Amino acid sequence: VNVGCVPKKVMWNTAVHAEFIHDHADYGFETPGVKFNWRTIKEKRDAYVRRLNDIYENNVKKAHIDIIRGYGKFTADPEPTIEVEGKKYTAPHILIATGGRPAVPSDSEIPGASLGMTSDGFFDLEELPRRSVIVGAGYIAVEIAGILSTLGSKSSLLIRHDQVL
Repeated sequence: VNVGCVPKKVMWNTAVHAEFIHDHADYGFETPGVKFNWRTIKEKRDAYVRRLNDIYENNVKKAHIDIIRGYGKFTADPEPTIEVEGKKYTAPHILIATGGRPAVPSDSEIPGASLGMTSDGFFDLEELPRRSVIVGAGYIAVEIAGILSTLGSKSSLLIRHDQVL
């Protein structure tokens, strides 16, 4: 919801609108002076994600499910127990939603790695980059390259094969 499917779909739909505007003249529409504002869509997209987070959290609370935030670990207790920030919790069912973080290489491993960002960083961009280079050819890379290119960033896709498979 935060940096995946939902905000990516908002950005994809933004690019679709840009394509429609690009083709308007072919259908007889005159749309001179149409401008795109990255900050506007970023603010609206981020507000939409926050709203969804609130809805999901409220639904969890309505279902009488406790949300415990922090770093936890399973204990050796005989009943299913976790310890979070020094406090133990026991329940018949425990869900640990770890989330995930990409592994970013150091500059010593890949010179210049610190100049890049992960796909999560795409959603933090405060403005549309004039140029962008996307490394990889998985579906996320291809989608982000397409979105950036359609919205006006001169984009390149770096892949290790002769073609995207």
